Amino acid sequence: MRGRATLSTCKVTSPLVASAELPKSPEGDPVFAEPWQANAFAMTVRLHEKGVFSWPEWAEALSAELYKPGRKADASDYYDCWVAALSRLVTELSLASGRELDDLTLSWQRAAEATPHGQPIVRENDPLR
Repeated sequence: MRGRATLSTCKVTSPLVASAELPKSPEGDPVFAEPWQANAFAMTVRLHEKGVFSWPEWAEALSAELYKPGRKADASDYYDCWVAALSRLVTELSLASGRELDDLTLSWQRAAEATPHGQPIVRENDPLR
């Protein structure tokens, strides 16, 4: 089983920390099973802090994803729902198109496949970039 990283050294004051079902440590800090989860969380917090979307907009988008049929009983898909909500807001607010998000996803996947084990994944490793 993989260890869990925490943001305990980071002061997160955003109301996003109060998001429904957000996995937290006993101290109340967000916890993540994978680095991409922390990245998705950080991007969302930053966009909210910049005023790109409001707390009610985020809560509505995340709730819509969290309460869709077919969720995993153990809630292990929580951050998948988080990313889906963020993607939805990004496209609805015209920050990026669905096509742009799909292209970026594919580019990151190619970069990950081309990156030697143990090295940081960077988009520059995408052989088609």
